[in-house]
Amino acid sequence: MAAPPITHAMILAAGRGERMRPLTDDTPKPLLCVGGKPLIVWHIERLAINGIRELVINHAHLGEQIEQVLGDGSRWGVHIHYSREGEGQALETGGGIFKALPLLGADPFLVINGDIWCDCPLTGLRPAADALAHLVLVDNPPHHPEGDFGLEDGRVVGHGPRLTFSGVGIYHPALFAGQTPGAFPLAPLLRRAMAEGRVSGEHHRGQWVDVGTPARLAALDRMLRG
Repeated sequence: MAAPPITHAMILAAGRGERMRPLTDDTPKPLLCVGGKPLIVWHIERLAINGIRELVINHAHLGEQIEQVLGDGSRWGVHIHYSREGEGQALETGGGIFKALPLLGADPFLVINGDIWCDCPLTGLRPAADALAHLVLVDNPPHHPEGDFGLEDGRVVGHGPRLTFSGVGIYHPALFAGQTPGAFPLAPLLRRAMAEGRVSGEHHRGQWVDVGTPARLAALDRMLRG
């Protein structure tokens, strides 16, 4: 049986952006511009083009600016819901997604890190039928040569040659079963599901940038403008 189409997506935008300072002292990292528009707008446009129109954006640091710039999303043909974590109250990736679950529905949903740029075909992701998560992996960049996870026969594993997690994934709400509100990381939940053989994955060989420093932001800006 084919998996139902993804209708909901979450963009993670609550990080403080310490490595981006001083750029992020007065501007939340997702609103930093590359190629003439905020980084987060690239995500919104690609999601809209791919028919994913129910979006959730979490925020903490300077989050009111994100709401002021993006509004309800109608200018891009999407509907944006906000999951407000509060200034200085970021919940980490796992806690942030868990808090937003009531806005994401009962079916698997897409999650994209707000501080990446990627040309991954979002509607082409194919989770395994029994998967609690499906991760998009990429070649290891120079700043992360050790990678994160292995990939064997379409399953993400914790051994073997490692690739880097792109920050793009599909998650089933059941991945978060038993969790309680508060700050917690996502990685332990993924590793638990990996041990059960319930994390599928794929290797994206296209363009991907971890926009984590001013230098990488500037390089991406040059690439998109060129």
